[in-house]
Amino acid sequence: MNLHWLKPLLGRPSPFTTVYLDATRAEVAGEVEAAERWRTVRRGLERDGAPRAVLDEIGELVSRPTGVRAPHGRVLVADAEGVRVDRLLSTPPAQSSGVVAPVPALLPAVRSADESVQYLLVEVDRFGADLTWATAWGPGITEAGERASVEGDHDEVHKVREGALSRRGQTRAEDSWERNAEAVAAALDRRVAERTPELVVLTGDVRAVALVRDEIGQQVRDLLVEVPGGARGDGVNQEAFAARVAQVVDEVRERRRAEVLDRFRTARGRGEGAVTGLDDVIEVLRRGQVDELVLHVAALVAGLSERTLWVGPEPLQLATSPEDLEALGVTQGAREMPADVALVRAAVGQDAGLTFADDGLVDLVDGVGAVLRWSDGSTPSEAVPTQSADQSRLRDVV
Repeated sequence: MNLHWLKPLLGRPSPFTTVYLDATRAEVAGEVEAAERWRTVRRGLERDGAPRAVLDEIGELVSRPTGVRAPHGRVLVADAEGVRVDRLLSTPPAQSSGVVAPVPALLPAVRSADESVQYLLVEVDRFGADLTWATAWGPGITEAGERASVEGDHDEVHKVREGALSRRGQTRAEDSWERNAEAVAAALDRRVAERTPELVVLTGDVRAVALVRDEIGQQVRDLLVEVPGGARGDGVNQEAFAARVAQVVDEVRERRRAEVLDRFRTARGRGEGAVTGLDDVIEVLRRGQVDELVLHVAALVAGLSERTLWVGPEPLQLATSPEDLEALGVTQGAREMPADVALVRAAVGQDAGLTFADDGLVDLVDGVGAVLRWSDGSTPSEAVPTQSADQSRLRDVV
């Protein structure tokens, strides 16, 4: 899971105001209920000293409907100056809540983000295509974003079936289809290179789909899934098509998680390229070696959530004690932080991803591990624990 959406929080002034809301609305009564949920949370935040200007901004944002009909939640995180994160949650919180603290309360949002998949929907016909950027936040929760159209320059797209000019007309029509498909494919190649979605869904006119598929570059081809049932314009069974897209998105979500955990297991089996255990993960985070941080779901409930780390002003400055942090050269700005938040902060600071592992999928000492970008002779290793004189490294596996 990409954590780039958390970057706006790095280096921002505290306090942080984090709000988790049940954003579900159902007709008129739902609007009233949603507004009341926010008013209740706001009163608590006011008592805790949240900046009034920040609360006003949050109130303005949550008053705007999300456009999602299914039950869902919403998380907003503000620093001392304003809102920096505003995202949907696939599952509404059991109770809407807010907290003012020196650090944002990130883990529920990050857990939900693990379910999200960003994709590009491409609906084609023989004239061109409609492109829609979308985010599937979780099962049944999809938010459509930016839309654009690509129109080909060739508009003679109908075959002539009768008369002396039928063969010439057929040839000219097929040539127009191909030129229009080339224009769509070129636009797709550019957009995907710029925005790097996790999935490209191609649907529409069967002949146009085949022509576009034949023209796209390798980057788009690697992300492409053809889903029948969609089209440019009306006449589509939207519910059936949405169900097909949701199935494809689910497969991407599961494959993404499985690929990371398989990389972790394989690297651990080789004895290089991955580490586990809090001390070792802290070490590789400090060195900027982490490609993907792996957290055990159970450890977030009991384990990491109950521990604290010491951090400096920069995300990669973290240690288990103030003395260790000072040994790294941090003499000012040191503070204590929940371990799970400090780990995620360090991962964001080096553009690492994050994957959650359920029970039994991988063995994680202390409930945490990491897949590495690179290794060298000084990288922590537990490949041969029986030969280690450091018995403190041999901990219970969560």
